[in-house]
Amino acid sequence: MKLEASIITVLLAILLLLANFASAENIDPYEDDSQYAYGENVGWLNFEPNVAGPNVGATVTSEKLTGFIWAENIGWLNLDPNDSDPNTGITNDGAGNLSGYAWAENVGWLNFDPNVPGDPNQYGVTIDSEGNFDGWAWGENIGWIHLASTAAVPYKVQTSWITSCEVAFDDLDRFAQYWLEVFATESELPGDLDGSGNVDFYDYAKLADLWLGLCPPGWPLKE
Repeated sequence: MKLEASIITVLLAILLLLANFASAENIDPYEDDSQYAYGENVGWLNFEPNVAGPNVGATVTSEKLTGFIWAENIGWLNLDPNDSDPNTGITNDGAGNLSGYAWAENVGWLNFDPNVPGDPNQYGVTIDSEGNFDGWAWGENIGWIHLASTAAVPYKVQTSWITSCEVAFDDLDRFAQYWLEVFATESELPGDLDGSGNVDFYDYAKLADLWLGLCPPGWPLKE
């Protein structure tokens, strides 16, 4: 039981560290420039600008969006303009449906869940199970901002935060690498998960089994 508790401690510690790392920057996870939205009147909006500074770029969580996005023609947009008030800024309902207002000093408010009078269509911004943004945001002074397009010049915004908590085999690989590099040398967090005295593929199999066991219901690798 003591060994099993130690294993669980290892896994939870890794999960916590990886979650903290991911939350610091979770736009464009595959580094393929999936960080741009577009407005006909204002041009490109960059959700992960290459600028040093606190809160630069967007961070997505299950509750909200935070940080600043950059538009060359209108400046910075603040996704959480009053972080002391939970009723302001861009909120996430946990299923990827966004709502609320971002603020830009030069152009005013940007609505992430706009309604068009007399039009039953939903235009608001959403995030799907693969982390892809879609939909439209509306600014009274700048018009529509589109979060994704497959037109002649395709663009999209993607985040590593996903609604269905999906994991893949490359996630398990990174998880195992971190376990081997950091925790295998820590006496209080042994890499020898089966108690054999060695760190080997049997331990990896144990790690994979426990990884699946700790995943919440609905994760694809559990099915």
